[in-house]
Amino acid sequence: MGMITLRVSEDEEKLIKEYVSINNLNLSSFIRELVLDKIEEDLCLNEERILEAVNNARKERMIDSKEVWDKLVI
Repeated sequence: MGMITLRVSEDEEKLIKEYVSINNLNLSSFIRELVLDKIEEDLCLNEERILEAVNNARKERMIDSKEVWDKLVI
């Protein structure tokens, strides 16, 4: 299993350790779940943006090149 080192200030370390202790959590599992949840959330948001762009593109009116030239009066 891999290991990642995380640097935090002493105050942040104290806060995190107190939080996991009060909530009876495992520090490593707690941080791992937060990181993986954030990644999943970001991926989901990106997927939603892509789907929205595809749906918007489908709704847009398509015009052919002749119509473009006619509008440009060329």
